[in-house]
Amino acid sequence: MTPAARSLNPALKLGWFSTGRGEGSMGLLNAALEAIDSGLLRATIEFVFCNREQGEAEGSDAFIARVRARRIPLITFSSRKFREGHGRRPWSELRRPFDLAALELLNGYRADASVAAGYMLIAPELCKLYRMINLHPALPDGPIGTWQQVIWELIEKRAAASGAMVNVVTEEVDAGPVLSFCRFPIRGPDFDGLWSQSSSTPLDELKSLGESQPLFAAIRRAGLLRERPLLVSTLVELAGRRLLLTHPPANPTDLTRSVEAAIGK
Repeated sequence: MTPAARSLNPALKLGWFSTGRGEGSMGLLNAALEAIDSGLLRATIEFVFCNREQGEAEGSDAFIARVRARRIPLITFSSRKFREGHGRRPWSELRRPFDLAALELLNGYRADASVAAGYMLIAPELCKLYRMINLHPALPDGPIGTWQQVIWELIEKRAAASGAMVNVVTEEVDAGPVLSFCRFPIRGPDFDGLWSQSSSTPLDELKSLGESQPLFAAIRRAGLLRERPLLVSTLVELAGRRLLLTHPPANPTDLTRSVEAAIGK
């Protein structure tokens, strides 16, 4: 990119929100950092907000250490301690007060777009100021709910395909405008034998095996493989101003080709 083009298209300033619970949260952050370091993604991470503090859990401690090692401004604010300090009231009553307290800590931090990557809270006030995007492990017209609920519904309906999407965060979970998506088959050589093995077993019995059920595990692996490149590809589109959070597209952008290329398919 020429200097003139860079001045017209400055680096995308990102905020990053995460609970930092484990490998998924760490992997998404690392994928973005690697894309920035390689020059694929013209962006900077202006701050990371974590709703856990040092010492609360092994996973979030590792996440916090990673952020500090990269010298990214870090704001930690324990949602667990916040709830304990408010008489353990139902979280539905504390979402807005927590967000308002978080906004005070975030005062002065700005971003063009923010990523909710493994952020386990609904953010009714944060999403208004920080224009957040979120990964959901299903196609735009696919199941809603947790990734476990999504996969069991795919199995129940004997679906032929699944995917992942990036949507704008709103107060209503997974209901914001969809920016982008990718699609992948859950039929074919890698799956047909697993479908056959599961076909005569009642769904409740399959569910009793949990995440270790072979068909469930295969669908989960296929989705996880694509979530990180989908997020990175979406951020690249935002950085290039081909996608705009202020004007989400009427039809989500299909990034399947770039995602499949990234994983070598």
